[in-house]
Amino acid sequence: MQSSTKAPQIRVNRVSSNFWRILLDNPPLNLMGPEFVLQLREIMTTLEADQQVKVVTFESVVDGFFLNHSDFLAKLEDLTNIPQGPTGLEAWPDILVRLTHLPVVSIALIRGRATGNGSELALACDMSFASLEKALLSQWEVGVGLVAGGGPMARLPRLIGRARALEVLLSADDIRGDQAERLGYVNRALPDADLDGFVTALATRIASFDRWAIANTKRLVNAASLPSEVEIAAGWDTCINSISRPAAQEKIKALMQQGFHKPGDAENRLGYYVGMLGR
Repeated sequence: MQSSTKAPQIRVNRVSSNFWRILLDNPPLNLMGPEFVLQLREIMTTLEADQQVKVVTFESVVDGFFLNHSDFLAKLEDLTNIPQGPTGLEAWPDILVRLTHLPVVSIALIRGRATGNGSELALACDMSFASLEKALLSQWEVGVGLVAGGGPMARLPRLIGRARALEVLLSADDIRGDQAERLGYVNRALPDADLDGFVTALATRIASFDRWAIANTKRLVNAASLPSEVEIAAGWDTCINSISRPAAQEKIKALMQQGFHKPGDAENRLGYYVGMLGR
């Protein structure tokens, strides 16, 4: 499946040969659909082939949204029919696993909502920094009868501990920047006015260092901390099976009737609306 003829939903800004910014640009809600996955996979392949890049940041140009949940109006088979990637995993978890193993430092700059897929992307990055005023993170899936597919059940316990991971996953609630920092969900939450400057300065500093030393340091940290690909695959399989469950379909339909999938209050306060579904 090729995406070269489609409108770009992701753009690459090569600040220098050593430092790239990946700009997520799928307005109005920055949803993750099949085309987004195809385009991000192409960028991942380009990153893997480049011998000079040392640092890449992921950030949004869509106001209010870092990266959002999946596009439930797209055909599921358009996503599941994308061929498996080099890891042997399905397309979305393959991209995230390749990102964790990339001999390049990845940094998520989170301004706006990082829900579902956005949280999963941030968890797959080596570091993440959030806007104190504007960041919202969540794994919302349990609230609508789904299971997350991009590996948060494997990554979150290693990052923040079992009990806190279960709080994030089972509450299915929105977590603001300061709370995310306290949980260890993100590295730091910074005042929004300082966020861009801090991340740029950190990325530029790391990009000035030796690539071999960066790559091997990351490789050794990975060996001590990453989940196995078997764990990631199990989460994806359960996610796909959960989507067709009547309970999940009913709750997603109920959310749609309240304005889900459109700009407005249901997307802006998704945690609240998810929490009201069973009441």
